[in-house]
Amino acid sequence: MVAVERYSLSQARRIALRAQGLAGPRPSRAGPVTMRGFQQVVDRLGLLQIDSVNVLARAHLMPAYSRLGPYDITLLDRASGTAPRRLVESWAHEASFVPPATFRLLEWRRRAYRTEAWGGIAAMPSERSAALDEVRALVTEHGPISAAKVHDLMESSPPRSTTEWGWNWTVAKQALEYLFFVGEVTSAGRNGAFERRYDLTSRVLPPEVMAQPLPDDADAVRELVAISARAHGIGSQRCLGDYFRIKQARVEPAVADLVDAEVLVPVKVEGWPRHVFRHRDATLPRRATGSALLSPFDPLVFERRRLEELYGLRYRIEIYVPAHLRVWGYYVLPFLIGEHLEALVDLKADRKDKVLRVHGVHRAPAPARSAASDASVVEALVGELRLMAQWLGLEQVVVADASGTLVGDLAPALHAAVQTA
Repeated sequence: MVAVERYSLSQARRIALRAQGLAGPRPSRAGPVTMRGFQQVVDRLGLLQIDSVNVLARAHLMPAYSRLGPYDITLLDRASGTAPRRLVESWAHEASFVPPATFRLLEWRRRAYRTEAWGGIAAMPSERSAALDEVRALVTEHGPISAAKVHDLMESSPPRSTTEWGWNWTVAKQALEYLFFVGEVTSAGRNGAFERRYDLTSRVLPPEVMAQPLPDDADAVRELVAISARAHGIGSQRCLGDYFRIKQARVEPAVADLVDAEVLVPVKVEGWPRHVFRHRDATLPRRATGSALLSPFDPLVFERRRLEELYGLRYRIEIYVPAHLRVWGYYVLPFLIGEHLEALVDLKADRKDKVLRVHGVHRAPAPARSAASDASVVEALVGELRLMAQWLGLEQVVVADASGTLVGDLAPALHAAVQTA
């Protein structure tokens, strides 16, 4: 009988950090980040979650920054907006950029839109069939095209929706979102207002990808779980499904198949769920020596239950929480040092005044943090904030909320350190 691998939580954290490209310092370079370097991050993570909130930097831009440092964000624009595309948009972990091959693996979800789609998408063919036909024709003729332009071109120009799922969308936007979900259209890139430029999927995906036969549902889900496992390094069955938002009923047989194929290795992690798996390529570094500010949508932290179980931090994004009820702040980034999440930093890019504003900064509660001193955490954070300000084209870092108040237990020390720097 083969002995079951056993790991402490510390070891599991380090395995996860190496898999995510966060276990060591950012790579040193003589010149700017290249497309090859950016592609390596994409290949490692498997997806980039998209979110339009631009308080600091859009969510899909941050994971590459956290792993590479300052880079030219037009690399992502080129990867997703020019042929041959390295990234395309799809529903994956919410709306995400994924490699074209992964886009094809998500076809089972598109076919199952009646049970997989959100809101009222499933009702579109029966309730808005004429609008769908009109929008299809407009995209075919004019794509790439924005939802606003499609609305202007529709003969009927129907009023905006008042339905719950549409968020006051026009009928054109609803139709496009249905067509996007089921894969008839996708984004050919984004315009300056961050609006999708919709086009036929057959004109966006590389021809060699379009020519490949579609895998059946079970094979596709199995490959998606394998991608998730490779990105996680180590994780529970729930973690492996959440990465692509796959229901556990589909995940369980995929995990069993991957265990039989020795792609996944069942392991035990002290204090973590019983069913935990290590990807066969995942390795354990002796130490974790990296540091980075992490977006709330970073793959290391976006599965909140995993974050709490593995890193000991209970963390929620509080954008929609009334100000007086927020625990850490409006747009809060965990600050990783080594294998611990040492601080929680509420940041805003004030582009008008060219200032990176630290609205609040708190030391993370135990057990997420290490025994490191507050002073050492502040010292490391000053360097990270200055680097981020440089990347965002901001000229200084200011520690205070909108009223000038220092918020959080680390704020006074960080304010003094920034002033000195």
